[in-house]
Amino acid sequence: QLQLVESGGGLVQAGGSLRLSCAASGRTFSSYNMGWFRQAPGKEREFVAAITWNGGRTAYLDSVKGRFTISRDNAKNTVFLQMSSLKPEDTAVYYCAGGGTVGADYANGMAYWGKGTLVTVSS
Repeated sequence: QLQLVESGGGLVQAGGSLRLSCAASGRTFSSYNMGWFRQAPGKEREFVAAITWNGGRTAYLDSVKGRFTISRDNAKNTVFLQMSSLKPEDTAVYYCAGGGTVGADYANGMAYWGKGTLVTVSS
């Protein structure tokens, strides 16, 4: 099992950057695919980015490609989401998730979820 705790959210101006972190507890973190999802006010939760267990492959939502980068440090049980050139439409609660499948441009079947961290991008 994984327990996930996100951090790094906050208020940033459009064009700025933030780095989200997700700390995982559990000895088997390195065996799990991991992902980031987000939910904006009044909208459904959507996939943002994912990374395979060994970091060998990543996937991104089209609208964040070239702006967001997902990475992981298995030695520290942590997954990151570096966000740059932020836009007001990136405003959402961002959730870390683990245990699912990573496709070419999606991730699903995540079994474990954090409680989320709020990112607000002002115009």
